[in-house]
Amino acid sequence: EARNKNCRAGILKTPHGEIHTPIFMPVGTHGTVKSLTNEDLKKIGSEIILGNTYHLHLRPGDKLIKKMGGLRKFINWELPILTDSGGFQIFSLAKLLKINEEGVVIKSHLDGTKIKLTPEISISIQKNLKSTIMMCLDECIELPASRFAIERSIALTKKWAERCKTENNKSGSFPKQALFGIFQGGCELDLREQSLDQIVNIGFDGYAIGGLSVGENKEEMYKVTHYITPRMPFEKPRYLMGVGDPADLLEGIEAGIDMFDCVMPSRNARNGSLFTSEGKVNIKQNRFQEDGGPIDPECNCYTCQNYSRSYLRHLFKSKEILGIRLNTYHNLFFYLSLVKKARLAIKKQKFSKFKKTFLDKYLN
Repeated sequence: EARNKNCRAGILKTPHGEIHTPIFMPVGTHGTVKSLTNEDLKKIGSEIILGNTYHLHLRPGDKLIKKMGGLRKFINWELPILTDSGGFQIFSLAKLLKINEEGVVIKSHLDGTKIKLTPEISISIQKNLKSTIMMCLDECIELPASRFAIERSIALTKKWAERCKTENNKSGSFPKQALFGIFQGGCELDLREQSLDQIVNIGFDGYAIGGLSVGENKEEMYKVTHYITPRMPFEKPRYLMGVGDPADLLEGIEAGIDMFDCVMPSRNARNGSLFTSEGKVNIKQNRFQEDGGPIDPECNCYTCQNYSRSYLRHLFKSKEILGIRLNTYHNLFFYLSLVKKARLAIKKQKFSKFKKTFLDKYLN
């Protein structure tokens, strides 16, 4: 559609609908974006949401979801869904019992049972979920890490990606699910390039930068993103996984990223931390006790149009469910309107100016 230096405004055509990029994908771990209905998500402009392979495999089980017609039918969401591979949960959640070339064995965080996850199993779970976009199983390691550890994770990620592709080609399910490859490399630019080349050589429908926002500082994250994104295949979607706050999104878009996801807007909302055009506010604070204004005077979401900071603080203090719902609605609206405005700025060839104006106010 449009380019502005490295930034891109595109349309991703899928069997379940078009996605206008750059896009932010709300995270619906258990087949729900916590506290919101699908109608809410559509109203705030969500064109795609995320489901979580590991969690849905444990509960209610991917075989059950398949029986119910796949995840989109199960949760009554007709638009695209991206499912992750379970790789990040191996890294973050479960007690890792064993990892080798074959795959991993982890201990369920629910009841301690042993779960085996291999590239083949990850793909077969995602096939059962019938998502629009599936992700390859990769090994995500915590940073900082030694060069040796990063090289080892790249080698494993490459082998697993090949097996994911082979497994995907086996089953002729229809409509075809897209499969994205993930590359690693920590903050070592040469290893990033090496890993990217290996994954691109295997050949996927889209490519994702994995293993950022896992312990490195922002400068390093930005440096890697700006270096590697323009080297990613031009005609395929580019996805920066698990990132980030509004400033990170704009930085990624500037580098040429098309897709983002992060639990930050919804998780922060549940902790009373709200995003506004003037930075984050903590609704718990006493200064909002008698504040009749909206969270963000510049925001035209349902929450800001109808409720005061004073009332939202009261709801939060009283642990009322409505508080979480209104906060989540606002935060996700804020994120989705940010990427929409970014898209518009790219089309008008004014992205740098838009980014600067936004950040001057947001970070002041």
